[in-house]
Amino acid sequence: MKRLVVERWGDRVLGADGEVDRKAIGAIVFADAEELAWLEAVLHPRTVEAQRLWREELPDDTRLAVVEVPLLYETGAETRFDAVVVITAPADVRAGRARVADVTARERRLLPDEEKVARADFTYVNDRSLDDLDAFVADVVARLA
Repeated sequence: MKRLVVERWGDRVLGADGEVDRKAIGAIVFADAEELAWLEAVLHPRTVEAQRLWREELPDDTRLAVVEVPLLYETGAETRFDAVVVITAPADVRAGRARVADVTARERRLLPDEEKVARADFTYVNDRSLDDLDAFVADVVARLA
């Protein structure tokens, strides 16, 4: 992957340590829809294959496996899973937790939370304590396992 992004965008996507700088790539792709489409076309099939291989390696008696898919509905990936858990947060909470300056550019391409919640099997609004979130997760695990 590193070779591909450097071929596409040059050394400007490498940090001082010579590794891929995700912020530099984000600045490119979230400012240019064509570049984002290229990155997703390269990245998504690799991610799907990695998940498939991981699932094949799980022991036969595995009762529950969890995969985090940030663009689940946006990529049509929900069909690969038996159940979907959507965890949302109010916009101000998301902005405060974001590791990027411009959350709006990234969120513009996402489905609205209301639609994700309507399509999900389990939902949680993550604006409370970690204990509350843990209790929600424990309940979902108990139901699915």
